[in-house]
Amino acid sequence: MALTDKQDMFCREYLIDLNATQAAIRAGYSAKTANRTASENLSKPDIQSRIAELKAQRNDLVGINATYVLNRLVEIDQMDVLDILTSTGELKPVSQWPKVWRTTLSGLDVVEMTAEGNSAALLKKIKWPDKVKNLELLGKHIDVNAFKETVDHKSSDGTMTPQPTIIQLLPVEPKS
Repeated sequence: MALTDKQDMFCREYLIDLNATQAAIRAGYSAKTANRTASENLSKPDIQSRIAELKAQRNDLVGINATYVLNRLVEIDQMDVLDILTSTGELKPVSQWPKVWRTTLSGLDVVEMTAEGNSAALLKKIKWPDKVKNLELLGKHIDVNAFKETVDHKSSDGTMTPQPTIIQLLPVEPKS
């Protein structure tokens, strides 16, 4: 089934912020029923296919794919603080940092502190990306299963049917 112009507009608007209700309103559906309409639209296979198609087109345009994401995770994993320090342990000027450092840090705080009659001192604080989360994402990509948090509920015969527990009673010697 071909999409109506309004449904196609809904798909395009949905990609803006992934907010289906707002996408429905922006596409011209009634604000009163936008929530219900959005839910109905997202349940339709043709609309799901169109959204997937539009996402793929957008990803191709910006060059984002699984290889890009994996390469970035590897870059982050291999970040070494020595890349941004001089031989005396001072921070290099930011312009001399490798690109991965300039594009990945969570934050960089520089505070100038002065005391009356003393010279100024700079306090520099670097906020690293979350390396543990990064490794978890890498592990999930290659299916390490080190981070798997599932419980296997299958019984020994491979079914989900619980097996009866057999309790062996041992004879009790009478007390004399």
